[in-house]
Amino acid sequence: MMTSSPADGAPPETRYHLGYVWTISLIAALGGLLFGYDWVVIGGAKPFFERHFALTSETLSGWANSCALLGCLLGSVLTGGLSDRFGRKKLLLVAAALFAVSSVLTGWASTFHGFVVWRILGGVAIGMASNLSPMYIAEVAPANLRGRLVAVNQLTIVIGILAAQIVNWLIAVKLPHVAPDAASLETVRQAWNERLGWRWMFTAVTAPSLLFFAGALFIPESPRWLVKNGRAECARDILARIGGDPYARAAVRDIQSTISAEEVQRVRFRACSEVSLRKILLVGIALAVLQQWSGINSIFNYAEEIYRSAGYGIGDIMFNIVITGAINLVFTLLAIGSVDRFGRRVLMLIGCAGIGISHVLIGVAYALELKGLSVLVFTLCALGCYAMSLAPVTWVLIAEIFPNRIRGAAISVAVSALWIACFILTFMFPILKGSLGMAKTFWVYAAICFAGFVFVYLRVPETKGKSLEQIERDFARHV
Repeated sequence: MMTSSPADGAPPETRYHLGYVWTISLIAALGGLLFGYDWVVIGGAKPFFERHFALTSETLSGWANSCALLGCLLGSVLTGGLSDRFGRKKLLLVAAALFAVSSVLTGWASTFHGFVVWRILGGVAIGMASNLSPMYIAEVAPANLRGRLVAVNQLTIVIGILAAQIVNWLIAVKLPHVAPDAASLETVRQAWNERLGWRWMFTAVTAPSLLFFAGALFIPESPRWLVKNGRAECARDILARIGGDPYARAAVRDIQSTISAEEVQRVRFRACSEVSLRKILLVGIALAVLQQWSGINSIFNYAEEIYRSAGYGIGDIMFNIVITGAINLVFTLLAIGSVDRFGRRVLMLIGCAGIGISHVLIGVAYALELKGLSVLVFTLCALGCYAMSLAPVTWVLIAEIFPNRIRGAAISVAVSALWIACFILTFMFPILKGSLGMAKTFWVYAAICFAGFVFVYLRVPETKGKSLEQIERDFARHV
């Protein structure tokens, strides 16, 4: 239990039931954990399933590693309309089921065609989770806890990434241990991973998927969705469990004040194009694209290539990748403690500047042909800045800034833009590196980060400590 700040719009002396709020938020955030695991697991499995399916061309290799992005885009596009029509909870259950089914079918695909189909289905689950989890948490969380709780979703994404890296390492290195000498051990490991190891890397996500599904059965529907769909009494009951009857009555009144009667029960993507809403939507899209084009996912997706170019051997490369996961986790924890204390805008500005400077230094290291530690340190600096700013705060802002009546549709559009930007980033990195070189590629990313700093400074107001309805009113005036 805790007493609210008057700034959050709740009645004075509101006492929140924190155990309940944290429980339902953590269950929803399991979608983020599955998102992180399913997104990164392919990096460890890549060299083994490529040999298994005899993928000898760069085109086939690239398609195998990027096909899930099509599913991510499809999932994020569909989720906006479906979640506004059927509710957040039902779609969370669907996403959990898709994670479980796709992980098994991908892991045990008998043909490359089947592998691609099931990998795309897994991408649909990722796209749905990337929409639903932060949106649901934002809609159930009290204003003065919302930033921290939505940031927890990013923490679970990071935990999922680290879990995938650890599981991949355990399956690839620790399971095959029967050979008596090092040379034959490597042979056994290679054979094991090409035949079965990569399959278990994908299949391992089934267990947390089933846990997510079971947990989602017991969480309530979003009270804001209930009010929007004419079920204010149900919403009041849920809000009363969160903050008591006075808080529930005040929250329902505030939600109703931002939703006109003719908009209830309707999902209208075209409403996003209204002049009064278009600018807010463009801000959300720009934030989503900035998060991706900051270049950090190139470090994640091409870590082996980046560190190999810096002179590291395969053993050190794998160790460096584990370090990146650990740094990602530590700085995400710092973000969770900071987002409701220092605010969203400040962290975004610090992040854009810090990532941009780090990219400049990475480029300098490559330009001067510095090897080893310097590249590692500068990439870790970039990752740390990203993990405590753009990574979690972008999701917080996307979940906060859109008006109640279009939130589902608008988040769907913004997250779709994020996945398109991610695809372009992933696809373009080898091309940029081949045409510009590694140094200039990172300088391009630096320029985007500095442009992002200017954009955030001019167009993104602070949302810390405000109810979603206050943000809706303030944001409309600001942009």
